[in-house]
Amino acid sequence: MAMTFNADEIFEMAEEIERQGAAFYRKAAKHAPDDATRKMFLNMAAMEDNHEVTFAAMRRELSAAEKENDTFDPRGEAALYLQAMADSHGTEGKKSPSDMLTGNESIEEVLEAAVRAEADSVAFYTGIKEMVPAKAGRDKIETIIREEIGHLADLKGKLVRLRS
Repeated sequence: MAMTFNADEIFEMAEEIERQGAAFYRKAAKHAPDDATRKMFLNMAAMEDNHEVTFAAMRRELSAAEKENDTFDPRGEAALYLQAMADSHGTEGKKSPSDMLTGNESIEEVLEAAVRAEADSVAFYTGIKEMVPAKAGRDKIETIIREEIGHLADLKGKLVRLRS
């Protein structure tokens, strides 16, 4: 059975991804080995907070029809993709990313987890971008994708420097 999503549900998923990301970075900052790394994680958390605010605003601006209308996906491919992405980010029945941090991880392990999470977010937002009408804020999603790619590059750069 194919699942369908409307714009309201898509933005709700995006908000939850950003909330989880911010919580992860705040918890990582508490266990950071130095001030520079702590500051980097707190900056990342603040950016995730801003993304959540952006998605919440986009969601509030949806018309009643956009909140109810399902996406046009006659073969169910986009819906299956979104369900898979939502399942990988969802918290129901499993630990959130921040709950998985015990404080015993090395900075390398934390950075690897952050890189994976950012890459997943880029994939999710790239997938939903085409499902969001231009008038509902597709350009804002594109901006967030670029920012998430920047996060990914920053984290990967720190990881490479750490391993050098």
